[in-house]
Amino acid sequence: MSLGKAPWGFTLRGGTEHREPLVITKVEEGSVAAAVRLRAGDEMVSVNAVPLSGSRQEAICLVKSSHKTLTLVVRRYLAELKPTSADNDS
Repeated sequence: MSLGKAPWGFTLRGGTEHREPLVITKVEEGSVAAAVRLRAGDEMVSVNAVPLSGSRQEAICLVKSSHKTLTLVVRRYLAELKPTSADNDS
């Protein structure tokens, strides 16, 4: 997804220094990030076609160096679906 113009309006947590994936923890209401429907819990996979496998600081530098357009690839985990009684009727 491509975002328009900075400031982007999201907060990031994680990275190799925390042994965690880089995850968006907050999306500011009315922000560019909210307009493209980023969500808290989305995992950042790449920034401007650069795969993220490093530190949070590396990701922040890549994001901050994007003044006009920011292209993100994110992974979104959906809630686990539990079978209902209707699923067992067939």
